[in-house]
Amino acid sequence: MKSRHLVMMSLGSAIGTGLFVGTGAGIAAAGPAVLLSFVVASTLVILVMRMLGEMAAANPNSGAFSVYAEKAMGRTAGSTVGWLWWIQLVVVVAAEATASAAILHTMWPVLPQWALALVFIAGFTAINLFGVSKFGEMEFWFAVLKIAAIVVFLAIGTALILGLLPTANSPGFSNLVGHGGFMPNGFSGIAAGLLVVIFAFGGTEIVTVAAAETENPERNVGKAIRTVVWRILVFYIGSVLIMITVLPWNSEELGASPFVAVLTFAGLPGMQTAMGVVIAIALLSALNANLYGASRMIFSLSQRGRAPAGLSKLSARKVPQAAVLASVGFGFITVVLNYLWPETVLRLLLNAVGSTILVIWGAAIVSQIILRRRADRDPDVKLPLKMWAFPYLSYAALAILAAIVTLAFFDPAARNQLLATSALTVGIAVWCLLRDRRKARREAAVSGAAVERNQYESR
Repeated sequence: MKSRHLVMMSLGSAIGTGLFVGTGAGIAAAGPAVLLSFVVASTLVILVMRMLGEMAAANPNSGAFSVYAEKAMGRTAGSTVGWLWWIQLVVVVAAEATASAAILHTMWPVLPQWALALVFIAGFTAINLFGVSKFGEMEFWFAVLKIAAIVVFLAIGTALILGLLPTANSPGFSNLVGHGGFMPNGFSGIAAGLLVVIFAFGGTEIVTVAAAETENPERNVGKAIRTVVWRILVFYIGSVLIMITVLPWNSEELGASPFVAVLTFAGLPGMQTAMGVVIAIALLSALNANLYGASRMIFSLSQRGRAPAGLSKLSARKVPQAAVLASVGFGFITVVLNYLWPETVLRLLLNAVGSTILVIWGAAIVSQIILRRRADRDPDVKLPLKMWAFPYLSYAALAILAAIVTLAFFDPAARNQLLATSALTVGIAVWCLLRDRRKARREAAVSGAAVERNQYESR
């Protein structure tokens, strides 16, 4: 991939359903104080991405945080992180195909929902099989469209607040403190909003996976990571500020679809349909990126002997075709499920994803702390990109993550997700540990047999 591909991917990777749809749930939970939830979540994401950037610039690898966890904490930790992330992504790929099909079917019911999902999965599988340059180009233009949509939304929202639109009256700033005040649900509302908001940032870590297939990764990874700060400040916090300023936080329309609600209030014709198309594009972009990320992760696991060997074979285009097909297989299964139960598949898939992102980020933080301490003790190791104020900000990120996990246990829905994710993580870890032990015994047996044969032949 070229430099522009990686940079635009870093700009667009987190602009998905978390921003376009998920912010409505965050606003409903915290009211205008959801801005504080976003500030806390944004701080964590910025710190985690800087830590991942440090490791990716020093060691670009398609296994990314799985490889770093293995180097820092051992084979079982690396395998567990890799398989957990892969499972998360293959479920998300299926969910995104289902959701985008549902949105477009609602607007243009030309094809049944399951047929649209099949077309999307097949189409993006083909794109990923053509080569990383085709994937990068597709993500580049997806990111351009998403960023353009956000910029237009920010411009319309700002003009609306300043009273510059002839189609609607300015709401002023009364909605920020009206309807129960800035914190209508208190600190518990901010905590509940934080749990919703944190998952909106899932997907940013895929940039470190793509770093292995970009030109001059040391320079380009740093360039991509540095865009995270202003991207979050402008796109996320700016968009949310406009939402809670234009409409009351307890508006049903804002809770259901915040972007569409603001544009509808602005009175601009055709904007609701246009935003529906943008949301569908955001979903398809995430599908494309997550299929790429999943295939590269399972490819890396295979290369390291943690997954079937056939998944590490490359085609003439240098594409791990078997890894791509293995990663998309679950998506094709969901097409059948979508045909049978179109109303329930999406909800079940989204619930299955759970809170795996917290485990991935936690592993990344711990890995960075361990690997950075090793690097600082070795005078021969040079880090092209360094974490700010190490180790203080690294430990601060770990503390924020621990606080979020603690808060989640006081929320019934989040607690159930955390427990399910914990059970899945432990199950994967036990399976990886037993698999590694069996492999070690086989290798020891083969090595012992070879030694005995050599001794026998030397006689």
